[in-house]
Amino acid sequence: MAGPEEQQRMRDLEAKIKALKGEDQPEAHHYDDHHSQAQMAWRMVIELVTGLGIGFGIGFGLDSLLGTKPWLMILFILLGFAAGVNVMIRSAREMQRDGMAKAAKSDDAPRGTDEGP
Repeated sequence: MAGPEEQQRMRDLEAKIKALKGEDQPEAHHYDDHHSQAQMAWRMVIELVTGLGIGFGIGFGLDSLLGTKPWLMILFILLGFAAGVNVMIRSAREMQRDGMAKAAKSDDAPRGTDEGP
């Protein structure tokens, strides 16, 4: 039988092994990743629609004030679309940067000592 000192040493050793393997951290489930991708997709859609809406509002307002219907509205809708696409591209680049950082972080993680002959 192991004495209390040996049992404590075993618990300490197991805790160190878990810490090195990263088992203390909760595992990310597949559905968590799926939800974050869905949130990013909705974010991009909202950015595009917001650009179109703001462009429409500015164009319609200026057309009403200046009596140039529908020319400024069309122009500002196109500008709003371009602005929305620009913001979507920046969001996609941000997502790509985050994905690359996660991949690099997981590649740098310590691996097992499975060495071949």
